Amino acid sequence: MLGNLQRSSKVRSVGTALLAPAIATGLGLVLQPGRELGAISIYLLGVVIAAAVGGLWSGLVASVLSLLCINYFFTEPLHTLRVTDSEDAVALVAFLVVAAIVGSLVARALEERARAAQGERESRLLSYLATKVLSGERLERVLEDFAGSLLGPLHLARCEIRARTGSRTYEIVQTREHTPSGEERRLPLDVGGEVFGTLVVVRAEGQPPIRREDLRLLEAAARQIAIALERAGLDAQVNLARLDAETNQARAALFSAVTHDLRTPLASIKAAVTSLLQDDAAHDDAQRRDLLQTVLEETDRLNRLLGNLLDLARFEAGALTPSKQPVAIDEILESVLHRLQPRLSGFRVRTLIRDTPEISADPVQLDQVFTNLLENAARFSPPGGEIAIAITPWKHAVQVRISDQGTGIAPGERERVFEAFYQGDAGGHGSGLGLTIARAIVLAHGGRIRIEGAPTGGVSVVFELPAPEGSTPGDGGPERSVEAARGAAERGA
Repeated sequence: MLGNLQRSSKVRSVGTALLAPAIATGLGLVLQPGRELGAISIYLLGVVIAAAVGGLWSGLVASVLSLLCINYFFTEPLHTLRVTDSEDAVALVAFLVVAAIVGSLVARALEERARAAQGERESRLLSYLATKVLSGERLERVLEDFAGSLLGPLHLARCEIRARTGSRTYEIVQTREHTPSGEERRLPLDVGGEVFGTLVVVRAEGQPPIRREDLRLLEAAARQIAIALERAGLDAQVNLARLDAETNQARAALFSAVTHDLRTPLASIKAAVTSLLQDDAAHDDAQRRDLLQTVLEETDRLNRLLGNLLDLARFEAGALTPSKQPVAIDEILESVLHRLQPRLSGFRVRTLIRDTPEISADPVQLDQVFTNLLENAARFSPPGGEIAIAITPWKHAVQVRISDQGTGIAPGERERVFEAFYQGDAGGHGSGLGLTIARAIVLAHGGRIRIEGAPTGGVSVVFELPAPEGSTPGDGGPERSVEAARGAAERGA
């Protein structure tokens, strides 16, 4: 096939070199019979056409043949190749020199023009490839675009990229439909002495062989592909290093938070027990009760911390599955308010509970959500501040809103506070697990949770849990449960 293409190119050049002088001769005999100068201009035009169509050698051959035709048909004595007049000899030599120069200049100009156009196409292609490398797109998509972009400019039937970086292997194949295959070339994908794979290109059948310019373009494209692969490997290493750093940071945060939250209640328990065990200390019944109450509260605090840690482990393992049953959410709130009465005694607790339907939920996990959110509200509210709790029907769900009068949370951090161990500007005020566990439980129930700004200047934690289909407000039981929750809140205040 390549031999046929080369023969076809040679035939075109030779044919043009022969045909141009023949046509010029015919035109000269018809239009300018016996006028040598008029025929010369026609032959010059033929040389230019031959050089433009067939290239430099075609133009030179046409120049020589035109000289012979002028001598034979237009120079005395006619129909011979002899030249008797010295002026005619000089004119013929001048014609040959001028024709050769003009033909070569035309051929070179056209070659430079074609080379410039080819260079511009190559520059656009390489610029496109470089832009793809820096685009940040998925590497597989980048390689597909690389292979596809080479098909047209290089007249390829198929382009393959076979590479490996890190633990990933890529085999990208782009083809032009219904295009037979011809010449094949393989180029290594290497940069900095490291080989990432191979670029395989197959020329379409019927196209000329891969030239030196095409090979340079393919080598440049192979380097760009290698750079993309190298960058992907470096990005993977950076991401791995970042993940390791974040993991170490999380471990340090866990260690710091757990250490703080364990040592504080343990210190209180030890102090209370030590005071009770002192033989020389005289404690009345009220003092002993206060010390024992401290031990009980701090023990409960330790138990909640350990429960949060266990729940976090279950959540990360995907084992936080609620055991659902019909529950009245206001009754769960009543129980939590009663249990947290000592913790909420320094705040004004205000509740707004409308008739709500029963929901399908895990009462133990829902109790933990209320406990974590109310403890957070108490932790960040000023002494004597107000904690507002509102439970209302909301579309096909039950919405719970717990608001405090704390310093608030910046909008940019309202999503981050749900991350494990994240404490923001309030570092050291807890383990940073309360909101994480609350969100995990709400999501496990098919609900959603978010943080909004509160009208009082603090924050409102809002979560919604789906209500059973067909339920309407008022299905949640008699008014007694609502009043009981309100009474518990008032006693806590």
